[in-house]
Amino acid sequence: MFGTRLIERRLRTVSQSLSSMRAELVIYDEQLAHFEDDANDKEIRALVSETASAAHEHRDAARHLEFVRRRRAELMEDIRELEVRQDELLDGMNKKSGSR
Repeated sequence: MFGTRLIERRLRTVSQSLSSMRAELVIYDEQLAHFEDDANDKEIRALVSETASAAHEHRDAARHLEFVRRRRAELMEDIRELEVRQDELLDGMNKKSGSR
């Protein structure tokens, strides 16, 4: 019984973390779309205007885009790891309830 309570508490913690991370992922998806559009617009401006300032703005936008992509990928990996942990906890709970 004690082991089951511990597993349930850990499951709640993992579930809350997953929920929070998934909400954060939605925000990163929105940011990614924005920064992709911004980087594409600034790339076109840099090509058309051929000025140093336009090229600088494009590089800056591309750096922001890359940062958001990396952070989103890290977040996706964190979510995958927590999903695996959740599955392990559920398996442990099933084994405990099956051994009664």
